[in-house]
Amino acid sequence: MASLKEIRTRISSVQGTRQITSAMKMVAAAKLRKAQDAIIQMRPYANKLSEILLNLTRSLDTTKDTVFSTQREVKRALILAISSNKGLCGAFNSNISKKVIALLNTDYHNLHEHEKVEIFSIGKKGTEQLKNKGIKITETHHEILDNLSYDPIKALAKQIMKAFEREYYDEVKIIYNQFRNAAIHDLIVEQYLPVIEPEEPFAGQQNHFDFILEPTKNDIIRKLIPKSLKIQLYKSFLDSVASEHGARMTAMHKATDNATEMIKSLQLEYNKARQAAITKEILEIVGGAEALKG
Repeated sequence: MASLKEIRTRISSVQGTRQITSAMKMVAAAKLRKAQDAIIQMRPYANKLSEILLNLTRSLDTTKDTVFSTQREVKRALILAISSNKGLCGAFNSNISKKVIALLNTDYHNLHEHEKVEIFSIGKKGTEQLKNKGIKITETHHEILDNLSYDPIKALAKQIMKAFEREYYDEVKIIYNQFRNAAIHDLIVEQYLPVIEPEEPFAGQQNHFDFILEPTKNDIIRKLIPKSLKIQLYKSFLDSVASEHGARMTAMHKATDNATEMIKSLQLEYNKARQAAITKEILEIVGGAEALKG
């Protein structure tokens, strides 16, 4: 059994850890509220824009005439992996890196063997994990997550769209965590380019197409698709950031609870050790007294 001093030291150490995890939980909760508001406000706009684009391309049958909807043989692909710059958020980052590796070993197995798959990694922690697994990273854009805003994401979207338009990439996929609530986020592999029709219709979507178009259908499609792609990428980042804060808050909540349970266990152990020490001292005193009588 550990000494009383050792147990007191451990209790003090765990109490300090509990204070830190509790504070981090409160900070993550405050950041989550802001990030959650941002994604909730963005989703209706992004979904409606995608719905308008889908309805427009269906009604005009112009999908085949747009460069961003062109289906080509996949000779070179791009994976955009969105993780985080900070840790202490459970399996948030490791799930991203595992999914990237799984995708390289399945869908892109042949391309990966011939080094025809490039990876853009956003997030220091995800990048470190991928590099530790021997995965080559083509580009990193960690600075985007330091102060999330639309402009740098817009520039990144333009870079990717330009490369796809020049047929440097034939397919682009995004891997990120989609926010549902503070405790739940879904790992998503989303096809970014070429633009494809979603498997499930948007909520409340109507199947009635009656458009009056100005100036022309080609001009509208030419402007609407790039805008939709930029908003889609921005929404992915908002989802990821909200999921990160939710995952960190949940992880710190569990860590605080575990520290509380450990303190209770250590206090019980301390009380038992103290009682044993007192009993031993009493026995020594009694034994000494009996020896003096004899």
